[in-house]
Amino acid sequence: MGAAGEGIIRLSHVDVRVPDLELALAYYAEVVGLVVTGRDGERAYLKGWDEHQHHSLILSAAPTYGLNSLGFKVGSLEELDRLARRVAGAGLDAARFHPGELYPASGTVVRFEAPSGHLIDLETGMRQVGNGLPQLNPPPAPADLVGIAPPRIDHVFLLCEDVDQITRFFAEVLEFRLTEQILADDGHQLATFLERDHSPHDIAFLTGPQGGFHHVAYWVDEWNDLRRAADACAYHGVTIDAGPTRHGATRGCGLYFFDPAGNRNEVFTGGYWFDPDDEPTTWTESEMGRAVFTYRGQVDQSFMSVHS
Repeated sequence: MGAAGEGIIRLSHVDVRVPDLELALAYYAEVVGLVVTGRDGERAYLKGWDEHQHHSLILSAAPTYGLNSLGFKVGSLEELDRLARRVAGAGLDAARFHPGELYPASGTVVRFEAPSGHLIDLETGMRQVGNGLPQLNPPPAPADLVGIAPPRIDHVFLLCEDVDQITRFFAEVLEFRLTEQILADDGHQLATFLERDHSPHDIAFLTGPQGGFHHVAYWVDEWNDLRRAADACAYHGVTIDAGPTRHGATRGCGLYFFDPAGNRNEVFTGGYWFDPDDEPTTWTESEMGRAVFTYRGQVDQSFMSVHS
């Protein structure tokens, strides 16, 4: 494993499919309150207001909805090359893209398909656009925020057939740390939570369809922001899937809702700091309901619905 500060820094972005790009763009800009940073033919780029890089969300026009790819930020070309060698050593083919080749604002990208069936980008050098605040004596936030206005992306939650396998890959090849796990009665991992940025999770996996996409989450600063997010959803007629509520796993709080295409979003807050030498927390299969929803203690089947 690389030394502290090396390797993957954090979750960088997701690329999701939407059948109606204009409708999705209006939703993410006006309801979620992300900042639009560009258009590229049948793609649009957005970010949280406090993110400095060009985008954390790509909307791609397509006949279906779901996840195209997800990306992780890498600190340097040297580290990108090192991780590319580790991916190749795991027997996976990877494509390399030069700056601006994959997207207009992209840096150098190594792209491969993970054993879970998800397309993953490792990227360094995405164009920086700033957060709209001055570097000298800035206010706490811009004055023109709209909607929920999350400052940044937080995590992505995916599904696959073999959680044990993908967890080993992320830990042994991409150098993620396991923070929490839900174990089946037979000892297999039903769900795992992994991090690179000391949070409870940058990415999580749940047993389900190969290449499945459950949700992308954006960070908000406190519980009251979840209430305001629920108010915004209700005002705009956005379907709320669950919450505001608290999770046992991650000790975070969240609100789930759907974009117009059917992609599930979450706004998330809370959690804890995870050091590299901390031991992961384990939940048993009988307590899975409390691990997901502390207050209700059960998970509705509709909440487990996913798409690829």
